[in-house]
Amino acid sequence: MHAVDRCPWGREDHANDMAAATILIADDDSVSRKLLQRLLEQDGHTVRAASNGREALELFREEPSDVVLLDIVMPELDGISVLEQLKATPGTEHVPVIMISAVDETDSVVRCIEKGADDYLPKPFNPVILRARINAGLGKKRLRDLERARVHDVFSRFLPEHVVDDVLARTDDDLRLGGVSTVGTVMFTDLRGFTAFSERRSPELVIEALNRYFDETSDAILEHGGTLVAYRGDGFLAVFGAPIEIDDHADRALATARDMLEVRLPRFNDWLRQNGPGEDVRMGIGLNSGRFMSGNVGSFRRLEYTVHGDVVNTASRIEGMTKTVGGPILLAESTRHALVLPPDDLQHVGEFEVRGRDSTVSLWTVNGAPPA
Repeated sequence: MHAVDRCPWGREDHANDMAAATILIADDDSVSRKLLQRLLEQDGHTVRAASNGREALELFREEPSDVVLLDIVMPELDGISVLEQLKATPGTEHVPVIMISAVDETDSVVRCIEKGADDYLPKPFNPVILRARINAGLGKKRLRDLERARVHDVFSRFLPEHVVDDVLARTDDDLRLGGVSTVGTVMFTDLRGFTAFSERRSPELVIEALNRYFDETSDAILEHGGTLVAYRGDGFLAVFGAPIEIDDHADRALATARDMLEVRLPRFNDWLRQNGPGEDVRMGIGLNSGRFMSGNVGSFRRLEYTVHGDVVNTASRIEGMTKTVGGPILLAESTRHALVLPPDDLQHVGEFEVRGRDSTVSLWTVNGAPPA
């Protein structure tokens, strides 16, 4: 025990190597358990100790730990059973688990590694090795937590908060969200008349105006459960029904378009008039529904959520047609057909050729909408 008092792993030299963490120990050997606890507390960690597997699970459910040290052989519930339950529980499957094993438990250690254990600590344990094992586990967990926090921050800029949490809960260690085929509604928008405003204003005011406009329109998308995919000049691309599938994607997209035209755009035009004379700006919105591909593309350093396919390209073409056809909102027949509750003021515009497509597209608009 004198070695413990003298801090055998060189605490004086390495106290700052490892940030303080919460560590759960489960070991039915009281001497081993107390020794582990004392060594870890000397390094600044908060330690909770359990004498069997069932108690360890109860302590973990009360308050999750950063690292778990599990003895393999314990009464009531052994370490392997505890490991299986931790790895099977959403949200705890990535907590580092280090198995504590005796020299004659090699086969059990192998089973633990196969079931997801991150490392093992042989008995009698060496304090230097103990510290290295825990340091490695903490480093791995903190790196993963940092990466997920970064991705959460990126996603929350164009997804509702509850959708971000759902998406991250369904991904594995590769947060790039591989491509999936999704049925939803695609929205393209364009701002008309803003170029003339920009030519007569300072760059600072132009950027402020764009930011205010995107604040309004982005809020409309997120509040109706849509996904803001990308800004494109003074317009944007949004989708409804991806990355989380929803049955009423077309209804949400049309409700968003109405919100933008009837509430957000007038409010933005009021702000523009307060900052100098000039005509009101207008919007064009194109909607198209169907199956498209969605997912993250890019490297681990830079990710971008994107959608692509014929449905996306056609939605862009339809938005461009709002300059000459119908009103400020044009939706394809596919979107009208996908509406769960079609509104009474939908009006058929006609059949039109769309650049890049062999077949015509039947277009609808909202009756009584202001001109685009």
